[in-house]
Amino acid sequence: MEIKGIHHVTAITSSAEKNYEFFTYVLGMRLVKKTVNQDDIQTYHLFFADDKGSAGTDMTFFDFPGIPKGVHGTNEISKTSFRVPSDAALDYWVKHFERLEVNHTGIKEQFGKKILSFVDFDDQQYQLISDEINKGIDSGTPWQKGPIPIEYAITGLGPVFIRIANFDYFKEMLEKVLLFKETAQEESFHLFEVGKGGNGASVIVEHNALLPEGRQGFGTVHHAAFRVEDRSVLEGWIDRMNSFGFQTSGYINRHFFESLYSRVAPQILFEFATDGPGFMGDEPYETLGEKLSLPPFLEPKREEIEKLVRPIDTVRSTKEFIKE
Repeated sequence: MEIKGIHHVTAITSSAEKNYEFFTYVLGMRLVKKTVNQDDIQTYHLFFADDKGSAGTDMTFFDFPGIPKGVHGTNEISKTSFRVPSDAALDYWVKHFERLEVNHTGIKEQFGKKILSFVDFDDQQYQLISDEINKGIDSGTPWQKGPIPIEYAITGLGPVFIRIANFDYFKEMLEKVLLFKETAQEESFHLFEVGKGGNGASVIVEHNALLPEGRQGFGTVHHAAFRVEDRSVLEGWIDRMNSFGFQTSGYINRHFFESLYSRVAPQILFEFATDGPGFMGDEPYETLGEKLSLPPFLEPKREEIEKLVRPIDTVRSTKEFIKE
């Protein structure tokens, strides 16, 4: 039944095109799948991950047409972290962000780890976190042909931040239902870890009952997903969540992985997702993310879908990125 760590984080963007440019050229993460929201086929769903599209490394985005800008507040998944190999990598990223005029806070420290917070064009909240002294679940493989030097490049997802009004309830839910353990506290921030722990298996919960409730829209996170081994474990979580009285989506086959969704607190949607099958079933490694990929049940609607979503040029196999 063990949760292995963070699987992915899905957020909302105002522009799939700008989002692709930012994650490819600024963050140096690899687009491993260009597809559509399976429940809203006019909406792109872009997956950015490590070199191989490994579970635990992907940040994904919807670009819902006409959605308003979100409002940050309490009861929201407030920030997404990305792992980098060392403290020295953060020094590189400060210079990189300043050259590209990306707003950032400078290097700080939280729970003994060096961090660098920054935002994108939508005011989506992120941070880089150093793996210098990290112990726990392994990270992924940096994009080998991307623009960022390998020794500084992003390798996967770090702690997910959640701002919550009713902390006592949320702590009990994490510990008794999801089997996390609280391992540290700094002021209003509480560190919870699961499985092998470490940066890739952590949630940082901020207790905040003063801010107004956040409102979802572009620039905010839609949901966070956690890794489970396979379908048998996923079925176990369906039974477990039901036994605690949570409403769930039941089993869903997303083709690239299998899923279960449950709203575990006001506005906080969690997903449980299997490590496989992964992203290379319909595209070779060399050209991942370059074509519009559709799961088999949507393939008969390809012509309709291609008329609904505007073309985005995501071909990178013919380009050579010069590393800084």
